[in-house]
Amino acid sequence: MVTTDEVKQIIRQELPNAIVTDPAIRDFILQTTRTEMDDKFDRILGELQRDREEQSRKWDEQIQRIDDSLAEIKIQNQRLDKVESELKQILRRYDSTIGALCARCGLHSEQSFRHALEGILSDSFGVQVINFNEMDFDGRVFGRPDQVEIDVIIQNGLTIVCEIKSSINKGDMYLFDRKVEFYAQHQNRRVNRKLVISPMVDVNAFPVAQLLGIEVYSYAQDVTDL
Repeated sequence: MVTTDEVKQIIRQELPNAIVTDPAIRDFILQTTRTEMDDKFDRILGELQRDREEQSRKWDEQIQRIDDSLAEIKIQNQRLDKVESELKQILRRYDSTIGALCARCGLHSEQSFRHALEGILSDSFGVQVINFNEMDFDGRVFGRPDQVEIDVIIQNGLTIVCEIKSSINKGDMYLFDRKVEFYAQHQNRRVNRKLVISPMVDVNAFPVAQLLGIEVYSYAQDVTDL
């Protein structure tokens, strides 16, 4: 009886010659080999496809995590920007209050306080504050001839007149209203809004301001719709 090892030995010896001399055996071997190669190739392609899909899924997850992180960073930056803006507003209010106190106590001039608040108006609203300073020869404002000084903003055809002072009382409101009338007549221009900006406004001045149509703000950055 021929053993398996003997059969293998015979195949090793005879197969090369049979492939050369016998077309049927050669075709059979080629067909068998081609089928096995096709199967292996298909398995390799399938494994590559699965690997590519898995890698693509991992990339998509990584990209999504990066997008989520960037979105969170953007949100945090927006929050920081908001906090920074609020801190700047607080500091400006603090500076305005301290400046008003210093001006009232004579440590700084009223002029320097006005300039500081004019700068805040310009920075906050992108407007130019124009200083109007003309002689009132008839004494209509102060009851005798004197210089009349007032701040004016002209924007989009509107004329806004401002009184910027460290402190304002009831009499100052009436005086400001007379200044506005003098400016309107002197320039032949209609005044659309009258603003008073002061961190320290006497409580008795508010009814007068309401009566005269004067808007009152404690801080320059609180002015609305400018």
